[in-house]
Amino acid sequence: MATLTDHLRRWRRRTSEAVGITRYSWPALNRLDRQLVEILDYRDGFFVEAGANDGFAQSNTYHLEKFWGWRGLLIEPIPELCARCRCERPKSTVVQAALVAPDYQSADIEMNFAGLMSHSERAFADAEARRRHLATGLAQHGVKGTYTVKVPARTLSAILAVEAPGRTIDLLSLDVEGSEVEALAGLDLDRQAPLNILIETRSRPAITRLLGRHYDPPTVLFDGGTHEDLLFRRR
Repeated sequence: MATLTDHLRRWRRRTSEAVGITRYSWPALNRLDRQLVEILDYRDGFFVEAGANDGFAQSNTYHLEKFWGWRGLLIEPIPELCARCRCERPKSTVVQAALVAPDYQSADIEMNFAGLMSHSERAFADAEARRRHLATGLAQHGVKGTYTVKVPARTLSAILAVEAPGRTIDLLSLDVEGSEVEALAGLDLDRQAPLNILIETRSRPAITRLLGRHYDPPTVLFDGGTHEDLLFRRR
């Protein structure tokens, strides 16, 4: 639930944006949005952001939409976060779904709620890794309690075929808390390869193997020790 401080910060941000002030409109971690603006310095691009959360907190695409005229698609599995995302980003298409590989057999998948670090039952290597990630998420983001919820499971290619058929994707931002390999496995790179992919990962070798045929070696935008933010650019 939003606090009075949250409402005041949102009012300050929106008031500033109305007069062209960008100071409060850089929400991404580790200056990722500032780096993207320097690299993708053109207007009216099209983005896909998976792991969109509430549409603002730690968003890599918020600034591009607000100040550079970009439009796009936001994908968020947690129902309460997806609802907030729709309110925060009315100019974007918002889809509630968790990204899975083509061989996933069920229509839904269980998610563990931990705010910005919510993750699926298939994330990371094992149950112990998921437990540690959940505990970290609850502690770091001040989440008072966790829960599990079943959400629609879809491949990224299936979503794009419905929501962005034939669109050139200038940027895919993928922050899916340990499910990045599975999410990318569900993207048909022969037909739908984005021009740029920004991905938070703990599995650079696996990601590079998946993308290597279509993308140049990545640029490291941030190295956090346990994870990296990598930018892959299509050949």
